Amino acid sequence: MVNMYKITIVTATLNSSATISTCLKSINSQSVSIEHIVKDGDSTDETLDIVKQNSPNSIIISEPDNGIYDALNKGIKSANGDVIGILHADDLFASSKVLEKIAGVFSNKEIDSCYGDLIYIENEEVEGRIKERKDFKVVRYWQSGEYDTQKFYRGWMPPHPTFFVRREVYEKYGLFNLELGTAADYELMLRFLLKHKISCAYIPEVLVKMRVGGVSNVSWYNRIQANKMDRKAWEINGLKPYPWTLWMKPIRKIPQWIFPSQRSKEKS
Repeated sequence: MVNMYKITIVTATLNSSATISTCLKSINSQSVSIEHIVKDGDSTDETLDIVKQNSPNSIIISEPDNGIYDALNKGIKSANGDVIGILHADDLFASSKVLEKIAGVFSNKEIDSCYGDLIYIENEEVEGRIKERKDFKVVRYWQSGEYDTQKFYRGWMPPHPTFFVRREVYEKYGLFNLELGTAADYELMLRFLLKHKISCAYIPEVLVKMRVGGVSNVSWYNRIQANKMDRKAWEINGLKPYPWTLWMKPIRKIPQWIFPSQRSKEKS
């Protein structure tokens, strides 16, 4: 398939040697050519050596930053692709056809963004490295569902690692707001999808496998802090949630833990 729209994937790294090789393999296996930007925060381990050895065509930007969202902002600003996606160093694409499907969606010029489903997988470490395997145990299945902006009022949000956006949207409506901490991705999607109502399509299949223990779910403290910032995300965009909206956001996640392996087999 011809890649009609060049896709840029941005990966933020900082001492990510345990997981980056699997991430790179999933990017390099894609059936369409892409631009891959690695924004590294001055790693002191083998991260950059692994990138250079396993992905020589990746563009490396190595300099200090103010955290993952600052790193992603810098990567997005350097992107040349028409469409931008993010793949964290802990994550991997679910198949070699993911970006081919993304390119197909964006061949429709009326589509500004898209998202899909996500599964959380076990995180097994052996001698400082994460096991590289295909039969990961699925511990949580995030089935996003069809797109409807009104779902935001019921605590819904798309899984950000599956969210692909045209570069011109970032240029028009801005990047991640660093004041929102780990809720910066939630705020960005509220701003793009609910406030500015950019068009969006849903791909009803698993696009990304995310390791439990990644930056967004590494501890209950981080989750609580992110939830505290959710209200601010609505406020700074001049949006008013329902009284139950922010309570529903964590409650909606409970079914994702029920029979995750079976659901992933059925839906992925």
